[in-house]
Amino acid sequence: MAMTLRLPEDLDAKLTERARREGRSKQELAIEAIRDAQNRAELKVDDVLAELMDSDAEILDYLK
Repeated sequence: MAMTLRLPEDLDAKLTERARREGRSKQELAIEAIRDAQNRAELKVDDVLAELMDSDAEILDYLK
């Protein structure tokens, strides 16, 4: 799906330089950054759920 992304000049300059250094496109780097952010968000949710399962194990067993 197509999307236009407008970046502040300073961020675009950093992205352009990194893309040049790594021999990759800015699009590749942007997609990678979005995927990484999504993965980190999912891990946080999983961590919270695991913590709740541990801390509330007694209550959860009772409710079974």
